[in-house]
Amino acid sequence: MKKIEHIGIAVKNMEAATAMYSVLLNTKPYKNEVVDSEGVCTTFFRMGESKIELLAATNDESPIAKFLEKRGEGIHHIAFEVRCSRHRPRPVVRHE
Repeated sequence: MKKIEHIGIAVKNMEAATAMYSVLLNTKPYKNEVVDSEGVCTTFFRMGESKIELLAATNDESPIAKFLEKRGEGIHHIAFEVRCSRHRPRPVVRHE
């Protein structure tokens, strides 16, 4: 593993979260994206070599909406950058 590539944080209100993280991180986001197929909008902040990704649901049936309903706002995932694909860690899957 080379580094933490980004940390994904699920949020209920993208506008409010973007404003709060802009102040906390003392920087503006560098990228916004809507992924209709996943029902999510994202906002990225750069922090040195790593990034913070905010994720908000664009519809009530999206995986992020279900995550927020079940767990509330908070860390959704951590993405690692690896040197070689054969060294990739296996995804952690929770079955509840």
